[in-house]
Amino acid sequence: MTCVRLFRVQIAAGAALGAAAFGAPATAADLPLKSPAAKAVYSWTGFYVGTHVGYGDGTLGPGTNPILEQGVVFPPTITGGIGGFQTGYNKEFANRFVLGVEADATFTGPTDTVRRPPGPFNASIDYVGTVRGRAGYSFGTWMPYVTGGFAWGHTQVRVNDAADNVISEPGQYQTGWTVGVGAEFALSGNWTAKLEYEYIDLSRRTLGLNDFGMPGVSIDPRIHLLKFGLNYQLGDSPWSATPTRNALPDSSDWSVHAQTTLLGQGYPSFRAPYSGTNSLPGVSQVQQTWTTTAFLGVRLWEGGELYFNPETAQGFGLNGTLGLAGFSNGEAQKAGAEFPKIRPQRYYLKQTFGFGGEQEDVPDGPNQIAGKRDIDRLTIVVGRFAVGDFFDGNSYAKDPRADFMNWAMWASAAYDFPADLPGYTRGAVVELNRKDWAVRAGLFQVPNAPNSDVLVSNGSTGGAVVEFEGRYSIFDQPGKLRVGVFGNRGNTGNYAQALAIEDANPALDINDVMAGIRKDNTKYGFYLNGEQQIVADVGLFGRLSWNDGQNEILSFTDIDRSVSGGLSIKGSSWGRANDTIGIGGAINGLSAAHRDYLAAGGLGLLIGDGALNYSPERIFETYYAYQVNKNLTVTADYQFITNPAYNADRGPVHIFSGRIHGEF
Repeated sequence: MTCVRLFRVQIAAGAALGAAAFGAPATAADLPLKSPAAKAVYSWTGFYVGTHVGYGDGTLGPGTNPILEQGVVFPPTITGGIGGFQTGYNKEFANRFVLGVEADATFTGPTDTVRRPPGPFNASIDYVGTVRGRAGYSFGTWMPYVTGGFAWGHTQVRVNDAADNVISEPGQYQTGWTVGVGAEFALSGNWTAKLEYEYIDLSRRTLGLNDFGMPGVSIDPRIHLLKFGLNYQLGDSPWSATPTRNALPDSSDWSVHAQTTLLGQGYPSFRAPYSGTNSLPGVSQVQQTWTTTAFLGVRLWEGGELYFNPETAQGFGLNGTLGLAGFSNGEAQKAGAEFPKIRPQRYYLKQTFGFGGEQEDVPDGPNQIAGKRDIDRLTIVVGRFAVGDFFDGNSYAKDPRADFMNWAMWASAAYDFPADLPGYTRGAVVELNRKDWAVRAGLFQVPNAPNSDVLVSNGSTGGAVVEFEGRYSIFDQPGKLRVGVFGNRGNTGNYAQALAIEDANPALDINDVMAGIRKDNTKYGFYLNGEQQIVADVGLFGRLSWNDGQNEILSFTDIDRSVSGGLSIKGSSWGRANDTIGIGGAINGLSAAHRDYLAAGGLGLLIGDGALNYSPERIFETYYAYQVNKNLTVTADYQFITNPAYNADRGPVHIFSGRIHGEF
């Protein structure tokens, strides 16, 4: 059905442009037999930028013991699922031949840890880049082409110890050549799509491993890539105020947006008389993260929408995202990487059933297609997404790319929402919306163990949440209150049981004990989430969350009780209407059993100092977001954290952050 719809869009667009080319509406009989102007209906000449996703395979050579990367719905390979960016220029000639040049970078998927082959070392390829010529022939709104040129890539060898832990990761750059074939199609507006096959052959190089008592390993990459891409055509003079590009009409059935966020954080040295496995180091440190996301949406039929969000992520949170329960960087993932890794973070189908009556406008935006919808409606979502996409929303504290950065500020921190390492799950959501209230519920997959990247669902495991949202006004100022109850059942251990076993035999390591007693256990709790506009440019928000605290945290972070709140102030009063100041704080706590477990040397998802002088973790955060223009915002952020990881013996910590966020 999607293909049929796209065909209708292209026919309609062609007809509209054809009529425009002759200056007025026309019937078929009015069209001239010879139409040299038809060549101008669509031109491939100009600059373009874009992104691509796909799948790859190949070899790194014999004896390289390659790491396999996740293929999502396909088998894991040396590249797995792939994605990246491209830019280029085309020139279409009068005879319809098109010549161009393109440069691109393609990144591999995350490691499939379940299928990681054991051995003294594992080889991998981190990314490949190319600079290629393109030669094609224009058939109007589509163009087949061949391509070829220079290629390079970065390969790496992970050296393992006897326990299969990575102890070193030497790498090297390798150069070579590439050839390929593809076809590009005009969609709507200035958007085109392409399907491309590319073969990459990099020169063989030997990486020495003498320092580890092993001979060198020869890495000889031969890679096959199948890519689907989207390009935005900038025209022949993108720097001009009046670009010369002839584009198709925009389609109301598509939504294409993107974001990129670079976030750097650091702290000076702080008091740390002792440290454990998951402690934030007392010595000063600086880290950065960088994410880039495409938000692609298409309307399939009445009320039916499909969304896809491929995302690259690079960098690490402070100390590899360890050492704070209320972690300081909401962009930091537990699966950080030195080079960008591509994941299909969201892919879901959304069906809306309107009940008639009053309607509301839906503006075009990320994962939102412009149009109208009934206020009274039922919405069903099925696929992969973040639980926070539909639950625990808040106008003032929700998005670490735009407002507060600390995990305990943008989420109900004691809600251990189901998620893999980057923070996403698979499941279904149902929402019933009315003008003054809404109720929504969801069922989700959970990880197969704490901090696991593998999501599972069967008859005995899973996560569920139900949320009620009420909308109201106080003195004509709007507000919302959300109340949620949640429950997860997954493969976790019980704190009291682990402590009892370790007390009976103190020679045992409590973390080994906990791993040995894991079974399907339940965690449940609730959250309250409120927001209230005080005046036009000032909003107040607050959250309260709690879980039972008897079994291990499965997905989010080591918090059993949390309260947070603050103010968000727009800059109209000082002539900066789109700037924002945020001021807020959070207090996080643990159940008694959870504290005793950490005090006995237990490790949580993010914390574990080996000992614990317990005191609630307290966080103060303030930021100023300066909007450079409608597409770019720069933010300065400061966080003051006392009792990091609930330990009064360590800290306090002063964390300084800078964030650059771009979107269109």
